[in-house]
Amino acid sequence: MSSNTPPADTTPTPQHPMSTEEALAAAAVAEADALAALTNEVSELKAKNADLAEQFLRAKAEAQNTMRRAEEEMAKARKFAVESFAEGLLPVLDSFEAGLSIQEATLEQLREGSEATLKQLRSALERHKVVSIAPEAGAKFDPNQHQAISLVPADQPTNTVVTVLQKGYLIADRVLRPALVTVAAPK
Repeated sequence: MSSNTPPADTTPTPQHPMSTEEALAAAAVAEADALAALTNEVSELKAKNADLAEQFLRAKAEAQNTMRRAEEEMAKARKFAVESFAEGLLPVLDSFEAGLSIQEATLEQLREGSEATLKQLRSALERHKVVSIAPEAGAKFDPNQHQAISLVPADQPTNTVVTVLQKGYLIADRVLRPALVTVAAPK
């Protein structure tokens, strides 16, 4: 069967075709919504940036305050360390002055007073961790704590201390002054 009717159009047709003006209006609304969303996002980012900048400034100020306090504490520690050391030496000074104030002291009194004063001085130094370096004869030469003045022939092993010419001193395990020693020469 043939019919003279054309086939039916199957494409859907909009119920209300949009005019150009309506399309422009819809696009303008969409653009306004997008602009509002971007403006809102920019405002949020600015607020977050301001908050982070404030946090940074506070942290920076806190770090500066911490450094300043640490420097002040170190200065106080140095000052009071010297003060404590000087305070420990005052009794020694008093003993020297007392000994020198005696006009007619005997040799024995001078010796006793000097020994007592020396004991006080050693005690004050030890309280502040100042200890002597005085190696015994035959001890191995230690270049970290001893300074060799000369090599001398001796009946002992090479590179050992023969005599101590001057004591050395440590302060809290750090060499303040090395001991001056003579060392056994190689045979």
